[in-house]
Amino acid sequence: MHDQAFRILDYHELRALIRRGAQTAMGRARIDALQPHGDLPQLKTELEALRECVTIRKRGASWRFSELNDPTETIALLNVERAVLDPVSILDLKSLIEQAMSARGSILAERESSPILWTLVQDLPSELNRLIARIANKILPTGELDDRASPELAQIRHDITKLRSRITRTLEALMRKSGEAIQDELVTIRNDRFVIPVKADHRTRVNGVAHGYSSSGATAFVEPLETIDSNNELQSLHEAELREIARILFALTEDLRAQLPAIEMAVDVVANLDFIGAKAVFHQTFDCEIPDVGGGRLDLVDARHPLLEESLRGSGGSVVPVSLSLDDNRNAIVISGANAGGKTVVLKTAGLLSLMALSGVSVPARDASFPFYSSVLADIGDRQSLAANLSTFTSHVANIRRMIELCERPALVLLDEVGTGTDPEEGSALGVAVVDHFRRACGAHVVATTHYSGLKMYAANEDGVQNASVEF
Repeated sequence: MHDQAFRILDYHELRALIRRGAQTAMGRARIDALQPHGDLPQLKTELEALRECVTIRKRGASWRFSELNDPTETIALLNVERAVLDPVSILDLKSLIEQAMSARGSILAERESSPILWTLVQDLPSELNRLIARIANKILPTGELDDRASPELAQIRHDITKLRSRITRTLEALMRKSGEAIQDELVTIRNDRFVIPVKADHRTRVNGVAHGYSSSGATAFVEPLETIDSNNELQSLHEAELREIARILFALTEDLRAQLPAIEMAVDVVANLDFIGAKAVFHQTFDCEIPDVGGGRLDLVDARHPLLEESLRGSGGSVVPVSLSLDDNRNAIVISGANAGGKTVVLKTAGLLSLMALSGVSVPARDASFPFYSSVLADIGDRQSLAANLSTFTSHVANIRRMIELCERPALVLLDEVGTGTDPEEGSALGVAVVDHFRRACGAHVVATTHYSGLKMYAANEDGVQNASVEF
């Protein structure tokens, strides 16, 4: 479908409204890419999946995704041989997999009534649960490796704790022995080595290596000769700890790499379910109806424009619903009435709801049916362009010409004040010709607004065209 009417009908603003219900970056990306379908069976499947989601949410079953980062870069690293993930990235993948498997469990309990949703998650392998458990046993929620991640790491850290305690006791004894040479009886660390604070003017009373001075120069931080060997040993243990951590992270990364197809499936599951869930949130927020798509009729019963409704909610107002019907035998409707009566709102409601239905989104209405339109085209609003040297009339005519070129049946054509901007008699005749061309030559469903009597008389006298009106 050509996007000629997307901007006019505020389709991008609709995406933003649905986007509010998404919980992940992947779901929001799916909504940003939302557009009308070109494949009717796929569209019907999406609408049925939405119906299943709405139904199980009403029964209290649902899924939630929280604090999930976009895994794109992490997945890319897993595709690089021998690349190693950091603990935070591993935890991010663990959380995503965990929540995907949790969603699978929620849908498993509803699989009899939700066969389409079940097909989205049923192939997630149980091995992912074992992978989650392995990660949880090795990496703490803080991102640090658990002491029990390996026997070697546990031993190294035990040795580090013992040695640190021994060094500290030795330094505390030296400080007590050195008396007035010590600035504060406080063991500290400089350059990753344990040192004691010595008064600068008593520096010679403590033999050892100075690792710098305080900002005032009054204190020297000295590593006594008695602890140099122990500090060296401690450094060696820290290096051994880092090597063991690197080995564990490499092993965990390899475990994840071995399950990469399943992980990518989990990412896709989260994106799909978040996308469907966001549409379900929209459905409930705006009291929507799952539309029927694929017949020959456009039927709207008590339809409301979602963006207008959202705007009016803030001020306590409400939308006046719209009902209309078009089919192959009555394929056009001409709407007249007072200014500020809502004629343009009718056009935009019919157009936007048609695009929503074709995109697999439920519509704010009591009942709704749509043909599987190949084209939704609109000429609405003042299209005057000084930059292109176009008057209002010329701009409308140029847009209508483009619509005629793009029109592909089945089509919905929306014309606001058709023929306006020129002599009333000529504009009226032109309006009749344009409406008649779209409904006859293009076989389109046409909704047009007008103030012209000629167009109203055409609607009154022409079989297949309906007259309608709005009140102030």
